[in-house]
Amino acid sequence: MILTDTHTHLYSESFIEDQDKMMQRAISSGVQRFFVPAIDSSYTDSMYAIEQKYPENVFLMMGLHPTHVKENYLEELQHVEKELEKRFDNHSDKKFYAIGEIGIDLYWDKTLLGEQQQAFRHQIRLAKKYKLPIVIHCRDAFEEVFEVLASEKSNDLFGIFHCFTGTIEDAQKAIDYNMKLGIGGVVTFKNGKINKFLNEIPLNHIVLETDAPYLAPTPYRGKRNESSYIVEVVRKLSEIYQLSIEEIARSTTQNSKDVFGI
Repeated sequence: MILTDTHTHLYSESFIEDQDKMMQRAISSGVQRFFVPAIDSSYTDSMYAIEQKYPENVFLMMGLHPTHVKENYLEELQHVEKELEKRFDNHSDKKFYAIGEIGIDLYWDKTLLGEQQQAFRHQIRLAKKYKLPIVIHCRDAFEEVFEVLASEKSNDLFGIFHCFTGTIEDAQKAIDYNMKLGIGGVVTFKNGKINKFLNEIPLNHIVLETDAPYLAPTPYRGKRNESSYIVEVVRKLSEIYQLSIEEIARSTTQNSKDVFGI
């Protein structure tokens, strides 16, 4: 049984003391594929280090996280472009597998909405240039995210709506924009809401994620999350879809292959 964690911050400071043990727990649990999103330039070296340690398992993204869109965001976008050029234009044997995580976050600060929108659009266009999927971060910003997606909609725009927590209408709209839904620990929460309608969404639109070290599933809620805990998400989806754990693993891993191309 192969499990795929499509969104895990393996380089997080939360894992400094036990990164290797955390990875071994995940691999022992069946997680063989880890897709790692970027945040900003300060994490790039740490991302490359975990990729070098686990070259058969770890697949990197490149991008600027919306909560890290600050006054220097144009410099950060230049960094994103330079890293993409190093790997694609210079024909490196290493690649990025998505532009992410990108999007809009209005939970903490609404003052830089215009800059977040600009950064989101710019990175969508980079994804199209390099024929890559996007991985969307959306917090308190469904309307704003869908507005940008509408303006950029095309056959070559596709990806994952990371940590999906919206309504069924939001889910259907995301799918209409060629997005899979990233389902993680929230689906195990009593007040998570998405478990109420998820069985109405065909499984071919679903991928698994943890967003480790954040949003640990029940029974670990409130603790540090890690990729091995994705098994709890699989169990919940097995219950929701009335399918075996093996079928959930098989289908969601195939869906991740359809997005990332590997």
